Amino acid sequence: MTTTNDPSPETVVQAQLDAYNARDVDAILKTYAVDAQQFEFPGKLLATGHVEIRPRMAVRFAEPNLHARLIRREVIGHIVIDHEEVTRTFPEGTGRMEMIAIYEIKNGLIQSASVALGEKILDA
Repeated sequence: MTTTNDPSPETVVQAQLDAYNARDVDAILKTYAVDAQQFEFPGKLLATGHVEIRPRMAVRFAEPNLHARLIRREVIGHIVIDHEEVTRTFPEGTGRMEMIAIYEIKNGLIQSASVALGEKILDA
């Protein structure tokens, strides 16, 4: 799934996480294939391609306290699984939630990302 010139799957996903925390839409898109797909587990399609991913990320990046903290990462070949705690501004207020993200890396880019979201825990 990768060539010797491609970055490792772990490197690609870490660059994606760094871009997420920097709220840098252009940097995050550089980690995704132009035809990549994003899903909510178990298979609800959220976005296809940069044209749909960009506005989704722009809305999320407008949240003033957005931050993802990596809890654990597993790498199995071209699949990377991250367990994260994400701080967000929900309509109900500031809080956090755990998330599992499964990334499929092909040719040094994220081809698909599927996320399973935990329960929202609002700040007191």
